[in-house]
Amino acid sequence: MILSLFSRKAKANEAITIAIYETIVAAARQPYFYSDLDVPDSPLGRYEMLSLHVFLFIRRIKGRGDALKSIGQEVIDEFFRDVDHSLRELGIGDSGVPKRMKKLARMFYGRIESYDKALENDDKTELAIALARNIRPDNAGWTGSTALANYVEQVVLLLETQPDDVLASGKLVFPDAAATLSEPQA
Repeated sequence: MILSLFSRKAKANEAITIAIYETIVAAARQPYFYSDLDVPDSPLGRYEMLSLHVFLFIRRIKGRGDALKSIGQEVIDEFFRDVDHSLRELGIGDSGVPKRMKKLARMFYGRIESYDKALENDDKTELAIALARNIRPDNAGWTGSTALANYVEQVVLLLETQPDDVLASGKLVFPDAAATLSEPQA
C-alpha cells in the first residue's frame, strides 16, 4: 500500500515535469525566432533557444521552495535527456555522446551565468551581447539579439506574475514572441 502512494506521487511529478517541459519546448520552437530574428534553424540554434527557455523557468523558480526546486531539477534532467536523445537521432554513436553531453552541459551552465548576471544587473545591452555571442557567434552584426533581449525581459516579467502553486501544478505560460515583440517596448 505504501509503495503505491510513492508510485502515484512519482507519476504525478512526472506528469507535471512533462507538462512544464513541453510548454518550454513549444515556447523555444516559436517560428518567429527563426524566421524574423534569424536564430539559426539548426540543431545548435534550437538547443540555444531551448536552453534559454529552460534557464528562464529555472530562474523564476529559484529559491521558491522544495516543491519547485524538485520540479526544477526534474526539468533540467528532462532537458538533458532530450538533448542526449537528439544527439543519438543525429547519428552520434554511444562513444561520442558523453563527450558532447559534457560540452553541452558546460555551455548551458555558462549561459545561465551570463544571462543571469545581465538580468541581475538590469543591463539589456549586456544581455543582448551575451545572446548574440551564444546564439550567433558567426554573425557579429546580428540585430536579432536586441529584440531577443526585449523578449527575455518580457518573459521574466510574465513568469513573475504566475503564482508558485500554479507552476507547481504544471501550468506555465510563455508569451507569443511575435505579439510580444511587435508591441512597442517601454
